[in-house]
Amino acid sequence: MFDAEAAAAPASPPTIGAHLAERLLAEQFPQWAHLPLVLLDPAGSDHVIFRLGDAMAVRLPRGDWAAGQAEKEHRWLPRLAPGLPLAVPVPLGLGTPSPELGYPWHWSVSRWLDGAVPEVDTTERSKSARTLSTARQLADFLTALHRLAPADTFLPGPHLDLVGESLASRDADTRAAITATADVFDGDAMTSAWNAALEAPPWSGRPRWFHGDFHTGNLLADPDGRLRAVIDFGGLGMGDPACDLTIAYTFLGASGRAAFRTHLATDDGTWARGLGWALCTGLNAYTTYAATHPRVAAQTTRQILQALAEHHR
Repeated sequence: MFDAEAAAAPASPPTIGAHLAERLLAEQFPQWAHLPLVLLDPAGSDHVIFRLGDAMAVRLPRGDWAAGQAEKEHRWLPRLAPGLPLAVPVPLGLGTPSPELGYPWHWSVSRWLDGAVPEVDTTERSKSARTLSTARQLADFLTALHRLAPADTFLPGPHLDLVGESLASRDADTRAAITATADVFDGDAMTSAWNAALEAPPWSGRPRWFHGDFHTGNLLADPDGRLRAVIDFGGLGMGDPACDLTIAYTFLGASGRAAFRTHLATDDGTWARGLGWALCTGLNAYTTYAATHPRVAAQTTRQILQALAEHHR
């Protein structure tokens, strides 16, 4: 199938700064072009993000790997948001590729969501009211998301952009990452955990909605630490919901994870595959970014170690 965005992509990525964002707004959303832009730093690996005025955010994909995410969020989030217990981004405008400005991808303007990325639960044995409340909030959000009506209920299909990959499709890359990091982590333990995840029973239910990138950096909390929003739905899809259990390893400690699992009431197979997703995504991020991004190194090290601790529990 012809991909117009890929075909329009330049040989080298464009420099994405405030000047480009200002020109894109002036070209496509002149009603907002007078508002101040403030770069959000650090942002994610997929997008450069600006706060626009007091009430909006501008998200510009960094490369073709993030192409299509703005269109997906613009199409689905308004339909899914009413059924979710936490706030999610509200799309306000879908920007289009601009050949004149040398920017080849769709981009977005959405409602600004207040909050800060919450601190991870570093007290492994904590059974505080806050830990248990957060675990319940996470489980409630995923339960609601996974139970939403299928995509065809909202729009006639097929919806190829919602088809998720299988855990088995990550096998070769994950084993290569295990080999590459055997001097950092326990290679035998990683292999054992990965094999167990692949041997778990596959998902046999109807396809469920999943966030697809459900980790600590995509949560927002109020000053008291209570969760208030979930962001970045570029990985949104339908299929096996186990990938969303990664949050149990990026954010929660052992006690919080146990409470999360109990409240989510997930089956053993899904829990095992979720551990596999936490391990393979953690290893992928570690091998890609850890050498140049100390923050990513620390986050993914914790994710991998938490997955190994759960495997040996």
